[in-house]
Amino acid sequence: MTDYLLLAWVAQRNACDRLWDRVRDGLNDESGEGVISAAIAVLIMAFLGVALWVAFSNTLGGATRNVDSQVQKIGQ
Repeated sequence: MTDYLLLAWVAQRNACDRLWDRVRDGLNDESGEGVISAAIAVLIMAFLGVALWVAFSNTLGGATRNVDSQVQKIGQ
């Protein structure tokens, strides 16, 4: 009986060790880091593009209103 228990314990320990090795290797794996960094860079560029477009649109809208008001003054 004790031989079977010893064999079961050894098998369980080996299985746990193999599982822990796989988990540890998975945690140390950096294969997706480049993709994640590229995605973050794309998101930052997208937010900068939106901010610049809003600033450009507001500036152009203000300039258009000023030009329209000056043209109306010329016509009077």
